[in-house]
Parts: sequence; C-alpha cells; structure tokens
Amino acid sequence: MTEGADERPLARSVAARGRFARIFALGDRTSPSSWTPGLIVSANDPEISLRFSAFRIERESSTIPAKMSMEVLGDLCLPFGKPEIWNAEEGLILPSSLVESDSGQKSIGSQLLPVSWQSLNHDEKLLEDSLEPSIVALIDAPQLAERPGKLVEALDAIRRRFPTSLIWTPGIGGPDNCALLSWMGVDLFDFSRSQEAVARGVILTEDGPREPELTAGEVSDLQTQLEAWERALGATRSAIREGTIRQLAERQALSSPRSVERLRRHDSIMAEKASIEAGSAALESVVKEGTRLLCHSYSSREDPLIQNWRRRVSQLHTPPNHQSKVMVLLPCSAKKPYRLSQSHRRFQRAIPTRGVNQVMVTAPLGLVPRELEDFWPAAHYDIPVTGDWDIDELQVIREMVRSYATRNEFELVINHSGIDIEIPKVHVIDTRQGDSAGSQNSLNKLQEAIEDASKEYRLQNPKESIHRLEKLKSASRFQHGTDDWLEGTKVSGRPPIFRIEMERTQIALWNPRSGRFSFSKAALPILDACNALPRVELISNFDWRGDIFSTNVSKADRNIRTGDEILVFQDGTLVGSARAEASEWEWPNGPGRLAKAKHRL
Repeated sequence: MTEGADERPLARSVAARGRFARIFALGDRTSPSSWTPGLIVSANDPEISLRFSAFRIERESSTIPAKMSMEVLGDLCLPFGKPEIWNAEEGLILPSSLVESDSGQKSIGSQLLPVSWQSLNHDEKLLEDSLEPSIVALIDAPQLAERPGKLVEALDAIRRRFPTSLIWTPGIGGPDNCALLSWMGVDLFDFSRSQEAVARGVILTEDGPREPELTAGEVSDLQTQLEAWERALGATRSAIREGTIRQLAERQALSSPRSVERLRRHDSIMAEKASIEAGSAALESVVKEGTRLLCHSYSSREDPLIQNWRRRVSQLHTPPNHQSKVMVLLPCSAKKPYRLSQSHRRFQRAIPTRGVNQVMVTAPLGLVPRELEDFWPAAHYDIPVTGDWDIDELQVIREMVRSYATRNEFELVINHSGIDIEIPKVHVIDTRQGDSAGSQNSLNKLQEAIEDASKEYRLQNPKESIHRLEKLKSASRFQHGTDDWLEGTKVSGRPPIFRIEMERTQIALWNPRSGRFSFSKAALPILDACNALPRVELISNFDWRGDIFSTNVSKADRNIRTGDEILVFQDGTLVGSARAEASEWEWPNGPGRLAKAKHRL
C-alpha cells in the first residue's frame, strides 16, 4: 500500500450534498473543470467532455493479479501544472461467498485504491489513518450486485471509512441506475453496460434497456448511449443540488427488480442507523427554503427520514406541559404548515382552549403534533391526496396514536380525524361520526367535546405568552433533546417570528419559515451548560477566522445532522458556533466545507 506515495491527490471539494449523494467539484476550487457524478472512460469508449469524464482507465489482465492504470484527464491534481497517472494492483479476489477465506495477496494502490468484499473483511491496512485515496474502486461490484444486500453493505463500509474519496463501482452503472447508486454513495461510473448494449443492439436508456424504435430513426450506436448517459448524469446532478435525489432514485429503482431490492435494503440499513444517530444515516435537521419532500410513491414511506420521524414522535416526543391530558386528532391539509389552511382555521375557531394537544394525522408521516408542524419534513412534504387511506397507512397511524397517547398518559382523545381509533384504557370520542371534517355539524360536535373536556378534566388555559413558551419548550425537546436553555426566558414578538429573551437579552429567535431556533452569541454559554447542541473541537494553535473544514477540526460529536447548530471549542474552551453542512458520517475528515461559521466569542 506504500507504493505510489509520490502520486498527487485529486483536488476536490463538495459543491452539493443530498445525504450520501454528493456533487464533487474537481480541480481548482475557484474554477473547477469537471464534476461528479461522472464517467470513467476506457480506450474503446467515445470521446466525452471533461465536464462528464475526468478519468481514463486501462486494465492489464494478462498478469495475476491484474494491474490498473488511471489517467487524470485534466489539470485536476495538487499541485497543479502537470498530468497525472495513478497505478494500482487488484490483488487476488475470492468470490464474496468465501468471505471467511483470505487469499493472502492484498490490493495495492495509493490515489487509486482497489478494494473487494474480501479485502473489506480481511485487509487491516485499510484501517491505516494515512490511507486517503482519491478514488476507491469496488472491483467485485458486479459479483456483489448479484448477492442480496452485499453491494449496499460494501458501499456503506467504504464511504464511512473513506469520506473524502470518490467511489467507483466498475461494471454495474448505467443511465438507468446512476441516480440510485449516487443515492447510495457512488460517484463514478463507466461505459461497460453501454458497450454491452451496443453489442446487443439495444439502447440503455434512463428507464432501462430497450429496442431502438426504427420509426423514430433510432440507432443503438455509442453516440446514442453517450447521449443517454449525459442526460442521466445531468438529471442526477440537478436532483442532488435541488434536494430531489431521493425521488429520482425511487423512479429509477422501478427499472429492475434488483434496483428495487437495493433501495429497500439501503433504506432498512439506514433506518436502523438513524434509530441510534440520525446523522449516521445522513439525515438533515433543517433544509434550505423551498425544498420539498415528494412522497409520490409507495417507496417513499420507507425513506429513513420518514421512519425516523415516526419513531421520534411515537416514542420520544412530549407535548407542552399544559396539554398533557387531552389530545385532539385532526386531519391534515394540502397546505403546509397546516395552520395556514382554511380547514385548520375553521378547526382553530372550534377549539376554544389552549389546553389540548392538537395532533394531525397524515400520510406518510403518521402524526404531526401542532408544535412540530414547522419542522422538516412536516412543513415540506407533498403527497397525492385521494381522500382514501390504505391498510398500511391506517396501521401506521393507529399504532402511532396508541403509542403517543399511552406513553404521554393522555386521559382523553377527541378524534376528529375520520379514522376509527381504539386505545386501551383511554377514552376516545368520535366527533365526525361519518360527517366531513369541515361540516358545521361535526365542528359543533368538536367544540362541544372540547368544552366538556375542559370542564371535566379541568384543563389549563394559560395566557398566550406562557402557551408560546411551553410550545417552544416542547419543540426544543424534540429538536435538541432538552429545554433547559429556555428556563427563565420570555417570549415576545409578533407571530409567526418570536424573540426569546433572558434578562432582557435576546438569546434566540424562533423562525417557522426555516423551522429552527436561531441562537444569538449570548446564548452559546447557556447552550453549552445544558448540553443542547453537538460539539466540535478545533486543532490547537490555529487562528479560527473562516468556516470549518477537516483541516482545522480535531474531533466532533457523533450526533451531527446537516443543518444543526454546533458549538465550536478550541483547547476545551468555547470559541463560537457554526451551522453544519455535512452529517456525522463525514466528520471530522470529510471533503469541502463541513460547517459555516456563525458566531465567534
């Protein structure tokens, strides 16, 4: 592994992130020449613009083990000014079914590092901190792709071990799955399947292989295959940048049963990781304004983001303290946040007290408590509305209602959702009884039930300032795991933006448009004292002036999500705060900017 130590590394920075999918800008950061996701070409492939392909590969298979040579096609390596070729040796690869065996001959490479399922399980040199390749090639990807779950597991191991590296899966990428593979962390593809399509006389399109349509003048030559690749790569990059890569991956997965299996297994693994640390599954806490979660397919329900929301609401969330006895179930609305819709304005007029916990029932999230309706993804999802619920949606909602109600010890559930709900040892009142939610008859029943409950359960109806503070405390518990920093504070301002003050000093703003607390410099010591935010430690003897990169970070907490506010320390002293642009799996060694500086003390 020490061979090639004089090879120059690829200059790369992250231009956009979409969970595990990334756009890498290659070359001079101020004026990059190429980007990923992109192609690696061979001598038999057509000429491709540097925008799409920055590498040419040659493989010498006449020797055992096979050797690889990769030419960098632009001035993309540091220091700039001369061409670069990387050399590697594949090692002896056993079938993935023989994972317990070890061939004894490992792969060799510095900037181009071949790995296999066997080496991931046996090669201890892959754990050396000094190993930081520009490209990692999973050379037995075609074999792993045929074994359920193996490709997903291998990619997950590679990207966590080598967060700065570009990942290449030789032989399995095509215009029909590049978005799906990018979603799983792959950055580079090749022309192998397209060359096979030419030999078979078919066109490998974004929707899978098909026969040329002669009446349209179609042919299956290399130029046609290349055009399909360029369209697919452009669409994938755009989806990463716009935050819709998940939806594109879902559409591509439908092109083959194997792709559906990969997406499902990836979702399952990431959902399990998210149940421990959301940042480990690359989940975001906040997204840029305008981002939408498009839940247009059945596969959307298995998105780890949605699974994580369901788990946190049903198993962890606690309502405002003055809303602990009675829960009101309401239908959702197409407009987000719900309170802005006409239907919810009517509901609000029929709810004469602040002492009930309003909870919306919705697909695919299940439940959205009113105090959480501004958070991602509750305020940002779109789903086709038919007015009907399928069996799975009903099961999720009923299970979440039972869990949420019993765990928080509600004594009464006023059900205005239209869904039949039964909760052991909890009284449930149906105020719809077959009527529409917005009918005057059902609204009268809703109001009567709440007025009766207010008297019977002696519900608190605090003044608006206390109500707002308790809602923000509940939101903080959900988002930050604690509300200690809000003790002794007062809430002021005109809705929907609220100022949070302590001893006449503003420490935060609540802005529902961004779905986050924006903390002031004065809040940082308070947040530190109550352990409300993740932390990162800068290296010593470093004058922190710009943003946070791997070069100035020594360690980071394991629970960082994209969008999180983080506290910045140096030599154990709090020195400021920043906003994370990368999730936990990229910290502290990920490429590009990891966080944008916000405050300095």
